[in-house]
Amino acid sequence: MTSPDPAAHDDRPRCDWALSAPDYVAYHDDEWGRPVHGTAAWFERMSLEAFQSGLSWIVVLRKRPAFREVFADFDPDTVARFGDDDVTRLLGDARIVRNRMKIEATISNARAVLDLLDAGDDLGAFLASYAPDPADHPRPARLSDVPGSTPASTALSTALKKRGFRFVGPTTCYALMQATGLVNDHVAYCWRAGAAPEGPRRTGPGSP
Repeated sequence: MTSPDPAAHDDRPRCDWALSAPDYVAYHDDEWGRPVHGTAAWFERMSLEAFQSGLSWIVVLRKRPAFREVFADFDPDTVARFGDDDVTRLLGDARIVRNRMKIEATISNARAVLDLLDAGDDLGAFLASYAPDPADHPRPARLSDVPGSTPASTALSTALKKRGFRFVGPTTCYALMQATGLVNDHVAYCWRAGAAPEGPRRTGPGSP
């Protein structure tokens, strides 16, 4: 059963997409554009954005509890050990998106996360190193000003593919950057626009 729309009880302006379904309001207000912490949290966001490719985000958002259950809360150590039997199990679970390529990519990406850690690089810090300088990324005035990808997301996509990651195209990478606060794409009139904290950043391969 869908919960009542929280937006119906206040008059705060929001990004237009957040009003298209009741499920979006809490996600927009409490999560989207805010930093995440911990390797599992970053891996979850990356994985869910990959599963969203070609679908509406609402589909993935509604299935997120099941995704967390079947992918061991996106613990990369656990997911990296998944084998053929796990792939078969996941393909038979109607609660998630049953796409073999995306399931196998998630398992492969868990192994890439571990390879990254073995090389001395943290997943979150690596992703954050490709965040553009806020001065070079003006806040969108309206939804139509929000791009589908950027030079920064293209650079991140290229870097991730070189590290063995899959389903990390420029558009998927940009959605990941938006969702985790590496860019602030709350439209100017959204109440969250000035409240969205800047995500973690470090000097690294993608830093300007």
